[in-house]
Amino acid sequence: MRLRVATVLLLACSAPAWASSSAGGTSAAGSSAGSAGSSASSDSSSGSDKLVLEARVDAASFVASNGQIRGARLEAALRNLRERDVATRDASDLQLAQAILAL
Repeated sequence: MRLRVATVLLLACSAPAWASSSAGGTSAAGSSAGSAGSSASSDSSSGSDKLVLEARVDAASFVASNGQIRGARLEAALRNLRERDVATRDASDLQLAQAILAL
């Protein structure tokens, strides 16, 4: 289960970068339209990714304290991950925090 959660997190964080690097058009008009679309869609994803990455310090405290220390950034990241990805909904908070540390 831990490997599955870590894989999902890694894919979720790397998907926007892959999508924006593969997007593009063959003409000037298509290129600008493609980059505008990928910029708009990756902004929301990159904000989520940033939220997860910023939660690493809180995740480290959570793991080290065996779940006793729960930071606001970790709480926000856990909520965001569970909203974004169905596979993370079955994972415990500790498993998700460990996966965040593995990023």
